[in-house]
Amino acid sequence: MIFKRRDTRPLLRTIAEFFWPRGGWRRASTYVLHRMRRLPDSPERICLGIAAGAFVSFLPLYGLHFLTAALVAWIVRGNILAALLGTFYGNPITFPIMAVSALELGHWLLGTGAMVSFTEAMAAIGRASGELTHNLWALFTGGQVHWFRLQLFFWRVFLPYMIGGVIIGAPAAVAIYFLHLPLVRAYQRGRAKRLKARFEAARLRQRTREAGDET
Repeated sequence: MIFKRRDTRPLLRTIAEFFWPRGGWRRASTYVLHRMRRLPDSPERICLGIAAGAFVSFLPLYGLHFLTAALVAWIVRGNILAALLGTFYGNPITFPIMAVSALELGHWLLGTGAMVSFTEAMAAIGRASGELTHNLWALFTGGQVHWFRLQLFFWRVFLPYMIGGVIIGAPAAVAIYFLHLPLVRAYQRGRAKRLKARFEAARLRQRTREAGDET
């Protein structure tokens, strides 16, 4: 395959680079921001997409963030590729903060008084995912179906996480939109000026060569 890696990365290295990219998070974030600004679309649509991706990062939809971000971007008429890049706001460094904040707010609003740590939430998501996979497989094998873990996960983790994530994520997405908008506009104006200057320089060199050929 043309785009296949020549060397297969070991599993442990893949996991390690997920939590800490080879060039560091600063380099990775700079690359993502650079890609966002170079998208061929209006600044408003690009920033709507970025905001959509950031908003989805606050929700307990692990494994579905890309799909959900694309859907939200399509609904608000934002740039879908920018939405995929915007999910970078949710990463191993920010996820614990997002999850704990959303869970605590959700439980407080629901009046449950329960406190779930980030580790407990991730473990509950893993158990619920395993039970869901088992139940789907049981539909074809005739095995016994269990819903206890999914019910516990929904009431203890998913519902408060979703409520808190929406409430926190919405204003955060608005702030991210207005934060990126002047940056993207300035970047596109600067890039347009640089491209125009290169074009004018190339045209001047062409005229100079043509004048030299005539003489």
